[in-house]
Amino acid sequence: MSPDETSTDAALPEPVRDHLGQQLRSIFSTGEAVPQYLGDPVVPEMFEPQIKRLEVRLKTHEEGTDAVEHALEGLLGDLVPPKA
Repeated sequence: MSPDETSTDAALPEPVRDHLGQQLRSIFSTGEAVPQYLGDPVVPEMFEPQIKRLEVRLKTHEEGTDAVEHALEGLLGDLVPPKA
């Protein structure tokens, strides 16, 4: 090989890259689960049921609050006489 060829081809040979990649994957494998959506933190499986219950509870509270607010607005409209 001439000096010009080695300076332009700085990549390692494929067998060396494969071996190094395999070694790195075996050392740095975390065994952690993948998030459901890109960017979401990974939640341990043992917390999933509690998180689902909390989500349902929050949604129910929000929807219930809105329903009560709309019901009260309807009652107030019936109680206050229209201005003439």
